[in-house]
Order: sequence, then structure tokens, then C-alpha cells
Amino acid sequence: MAEPRILKSGIRDVLFGDDVTVVEPVNLYDCAIGDGSFIGPFVEIQKGVIIGKRCRVQSHAFICELVTIGDDCFISHGVMFVNDTFSTGGPAGGNKSLWKATNIGCHVSIGTNATLMPVSICDHVVIGAGAVVTKDIDTPGFYVGNPARLLRPMKGVKDGA
Repeated sequence: MAEPRILKSGIRDVLFGDDVTVVEPVNLYDCAIGDGSFIGPFVEIQKGVIIGKRCRVQSHAFICELVTIGDDCFISHGVMFVNDTFSTGGPAGGNKSLWKATNIGCHVSIGTNATLMPVSICDHVVIGAGAVVTKDIDTPGFYVGNPARLLRPMKGVKDGA
């Protein structure tokens, strides 16, 4: 019998801001996490990801390459970000040129077990639990369902704010 190649999870080459809290075990590598942010257990944050200031990433979240998250965001338990759309009918494999980016604005809250395809989301948005975001969101508000749709606008916030 052959021996498996065993890779260890952990924290490697992370640019941490001031007053960041990380609850292990986690897998964080080649990413940046802003001042005052919290990263819960069983979270993976991959290469090149940027997490803003005062963000909270709850347990079991997966944040893949090509994701940027603004300030004052909440990423709930089990949120999954996707960068490979299977545009060729299957996984891109080693062809990262087929991957696409996700950009999350500031003051965005993403509910438990939501899935985000490669999209852009403006400031002041709430994504409901279990929602699947397949298209860009440019109007502040509350979004729910699969695919995610506007439930109601955010009171007191202008479009694209």
C-alpha cells in the first residue's frame, strides 16, 4: 500500500491587521485580514483573499481565491464562496484563468449556508440564510431564495451607496 501525501492545515503568510481574533483550527494562507476582525473555527480563507476591517467570519465558512470583502461585514456559519463556474461543463482544474472574482461591499451580512457564485454585491445588503446568489446585486436590500431575489429594499440607504 502506498502512503498518502499529508498536507497540514494552519495559518501561513497571513497579513493580519490590529486586534484580529482567530479561533483554531483554521486554514488561512496568503490572505489579508483587516483590523478588529474575527475568524471562527473550521474556516478556510485562501490565497489572495482580502477581508476588510471589523468583519466577522463564523465557523465552517469557505472563502476561496479571488474574493474581496469590505469593512463591517458578517459572514455566517457555512457560507460558501465559489470561483469556478464550470464554464466548460466541468471543473476548471488547474486552469485558473477560468475562475471569476467575487467582490462584497461594506456592511454586508450573509446568512447561514448561503452560496455565492462569482458576483459583485454593493454596500448595505443582507443575504438570507440558504440563499444562492447567482447575479450581481447593485441595490441595497434584503435578498432571499434560490436564486436570490430582492425581498425588500434597505430603508434609509440609497441605491449603490
